[in-house]
Amino acid sequence: MRAFREKPDPDQITCDTINAGIYVLEPATFDRIPSGTKYSIERRYFPSLVDRGENFVAYVERGYWIDIGTIEKYVQVHRDIMSGRCAAHPFAGRAAEAPLIDPAAGVAAGARVEGPSFVGAGARVAAGAAVMANSVVGANAAVGENAVVDCSILWPDCVIGAGATGRGAVLGRRSRVEDNAVVGPGAVLGDDSVVTAYSTT
Repeated sequence: MRAFREKPDPDQITCDTINAGIYVLEPATFDRIPSGTKYSIERRYFPSLVDRGENFVAYVERGYWIDIGTIEKYVQVHRDIMSGRCAAHPFAGRAAEAPLIDPAAGVAAGARVEGPSFVGAGARVAAGAAVMANSVVGANAAVGENAVVDCSILWPDCVIGAGATGRGAVLGRRSRVEDNAVVGPGAVLGDDSVVTAYSTT
């Protein structure tokens, strides 16, 4: 490494690589990191290695990478995996337009599951329900009769009631969207949230 700048201003950018990943540090250098105080390893420790001319190397990974620090990026990485843009298990090598339904899931006759999407083990999709493209129905989640899950991520044990809609949303574990309620684009429900019947978020 010849230089290291953490979160540089646009006019300071001189390369197309960023700092993200796993660090391996020599124990002999730990005494440079003060204890009992805030210390930025990226802003102080790494630049000090360059300044001292010490051995400081990096591995540049040219594969898929995304910072999932926002809800939009979190949703995007799911889409990228399901569409094959990011080759990750269990979607690697599958047709991008095909849904992946766990053998232990239950999809009723008359339910519709479009790809790319994922329905996890123990999940149930009732008659008349629709799981649209770019959706994840987590393990043991339930999608009620005539409910719609569209471009949404349902964590395990969620319940989407009859006639309810989750569109462009992320629902935490054990969340419940009661009958005919609507959870709209950009909504994020924390674990154990409840959206009461006929409500709209």
